[in-house]
Amino acid sequence: MLPLSVRFHLAVLLAGRAFDNHLVRLRGERGQTSAEYALVLLGAATVALLIALWARETDALGNLLDTIFESISGMVT
Repeated sequence: MLPLSVRFHLAVLLAGRAFDNHLVRLRGERGQTSAEYALVLLGAATVALLIALWARETDALGNLLDTIFESISGMVT
């Protein structure tokens, strides 16, 4: 019976260490995840800014919206 209890105790200790190692690894990646999130937001903001600058310089966006609204109003009537 003693070897079984020793094995059980050892298994519990090893499982606890594996869990602790997993937590340490997750804690180490928190900053990386935040940095990736910030880069995605920065990229999205850059694309939005480029689209806004393009739309301001050309009348293509207004023409596109006019076409969409005319098409929708044609479907309704």
